[in-house]
Parts: sequence; C-alpha cells; structure tokens
Amino acid sequence: MPNDFPAAELPDGPFDGRHAFRAHLQTALSAAARQNWREIVLSDPEFDDWPLGERAIVDALQAWSAAGRRFVLLAQRFGVFEREHARFVHWRRMWSHIVECRACDGPGLPEVPSAIWTPSWFLHRIDVDHGRGVCGSEPEGRRALRERLDECLRHARPAFPASTLGL
Repeated sequence: MPNDFPAAELPDGPFDGRHAFRAHLQTALSAAARQNWREIVLSDPEFDDWPLGERAIVDALQAWSAAGRRFVLLAQRFGVFEREHARFVHWRRMWSHIVECRACDGPGLPEVPSAIWTPSWFLHRIDVDHGRGVCGSEPEGRRALRERLDECLRHARPAFPASTLGL
C-alpha cells in the first residue's frame, strides 16, 4: 500500500513544545511526497504559530503536489495567511484545484482542533499554548481525530479563496 511507511520515519507518541511541533510538521510534509499521500488535512483555529510561510514547508508541499491529491485547510479564521504566510499563499494559488479551504466559526459550532491528518499518520496538538500533543500512525487515534475534523467540516463554509475578483 503506498501510504505505508516504517514507523521510525515519522514521529510517534507525545511531543512537547513549539520546536517539536514545527519539526514534526516539517518531517510529515517532507514524508508526504515520498510516501505518496493522497490526502492531507491541516487544521487550526488560526494557523498563527504554524511555519507555513517557510521555504522548506512550501518546498515540501510543492514536491507533494500532483493531480489526484487533496489538501484541506480547516480554520476558524484565515486572516493570518496574507500577513504571515506569503509563500504558502502563492503555493495555494498555484494548486487551487487540489486545495480546499473551509472555515468553521460561529456560535454553537465545534471547536477546530490544531492537527494534521493523513490516511496513515496524524498529529494532534492538545495544548496549543504549550505546544503539547500526540502523533502517530495508530488507527484509533487517526479515526478519532478524523471524526472530530469531519464534524467541523460538516458545519464549515468555503473560505480563503485562491483569488478575489473585483466587480
């Protein structure tokens, strides 16, 4: 199966701190092309402390990008992207046909988790303020996170368009 990988290649277990989170994000996105992942979901209320504008992250996404792939970005708000993640915004415009951006924000709607989900690996930041969470490939963790993401996606609306057309 193309999504299988050696357990040692990607982090597995608890992590602590922003540096560990950033390193795990870079490792995961670098593995995406090598492991031929078909889908990646990035989720966070605002993505304000994600290094999505860094060249290494965008280079990894570029290497992964191909027809038949799906990239989902789920947030409450996308305002930080234009200010802080310019390289990512450029990549998103180029690959808009595989990128789906959704916003889940409003009274009574589920809280958007800070997470990365793929069909074979996940990362979930449980304590965003301190950068603590868990990651791995175990099916129960992936399934539980996907259910939470799906609940947000059911209530989400399209957001963060690839381009804006003036009328």
